[in-house]
Amino acid sequence: MRGAGGSDGGEFNFLIGLVMMVAGGYLLLSNIVIRPIFGMGTRAFGMGGYDVTTGMILIPFMFGVAMVFYNGRSKIGWGLAIGSVIALVVGVISNLTLQFSNLSAFDLLVILVLLFGGIGLFLRSLRG
Repeated sequence: MRGAGGSDGGEFNFLIGLVMMVAGGYLLLSNIVIRPIFGMGTRAFGMGGYDVTTGMILIPFMFGVAMVFYNGRSKIGWGLAIGSVIALVVGVISNLTLQFSNLSAFDLLVILVLLFGGIGLFLRSLRG
């Protein structure tokens, strides 16, 4: 019977490393706060040196929806509607701000030791 990663032994290091990695990753990701900076009239993204706002994205969306309701087989209408929704989603995602929540230095050190210590143990268990 071979151990973790086909090496001799290492099952204990593998399990402890995996648990530490998962715990450190969870604690790191759960302490990140996502704040959207998005609203009507806010720049969604730039195109050709011009700012494209969310209102500008909704105008072709409205025309596309009207064309689809008038003729369900309208490729231009479907293209406008789907393209506008994709542009809106891209604009929302590109305007997110990721920040750490208030952490003490001890909390951050514990998270980093769990995460990177777990990665080290995990990789050591896979070594031959």
